[in-house]
Amino acid sequence: MLSLAQDLIIVLLVTGGALGFTLTLNHLWPIHRRRMHEEQIGWQLNILGTTYAVILGFMLYTEWSNFTAAKLNVDMEANALRNVFRLAEGLPAPQATQLEALSRAYVAAALTKDWPEMSAGEVPETTYDINQSMWRTLMSLKSLGTAEALAADHALSELSALTQHRRTRLLHSSSQLPAIFWCLLLVGGFLTIVAVSMFGSLNLRVHIFQVGSLTLLVTLAMLAIADLDQPFRGWVHIDTAAFLRAQSELTAL
Repeated sequence: MLSLAQDLIIVLLVTGGALGFTLTLNHLWPIHRRRMHEEQIGWQLNILGTTYAVILGFMLYTEWSNFTAAKLNVDMEANALRNVFRLAEGLPAPQATQLEALSRAYVAAALTKDWPEMSAGEVPETTYDINQSMWRTLMSLKSLGTAEALAADHALSELSALTQHRRTRLLHSSSQLPAIFWCLLLVGGFLTIVAVSMFGSLNLRVHIFQVGSLTLLVTLAMLAIADLDQPFRGWVHIDTAAFLRAQSELTAL
């Protein structure tokens, strides 16, 4: 995904292009000639602008909701891992030691392998192997006492939640906004800006400000959608804070 510097460059280029188009249009089609079409252009601009504003707002809200859900899922994954580690204390010695070691290995792999690989657009596999080892460790338990059986039952529930949250994290990492929606956003933004540029305003400075401010707002909104669409990539991303806290707690125990 794009970095902050690349986002700023795109904003400057698009805004500059829109202003350049407006000035060129004023030269080729003077304002006093466009004013006779002002009613028709204004009607079109109202319909087009309102429709595009609804689409843009809905897309931005949806992407922010998905981003928030992905962040919450990461927090729940880290919390499930901490619970598995704590519940390991109630298991027999061999499995308890193995499960604690695997929990520490899982959080270390998430920090050093998963996040860099997801940032590069790859599917991480290290935590999957560790997760499978955790399942084998728990399923190897036999002839448990009442307290141990209770701890094993809760550990299985937490491990199931951990597995589910990991799969959801990978789904959030690999999913993207369909191309048809990007086409809708780009074409709608282009048509809206062109319609504003065609409006026959007698005050050139006001007209330039209107075109520039609208272009800036639309460009920033679409860049926000693009950044939020990939929650583990780019300069706006979900960090490793939840797993860093989990690692700190697992190390201290």
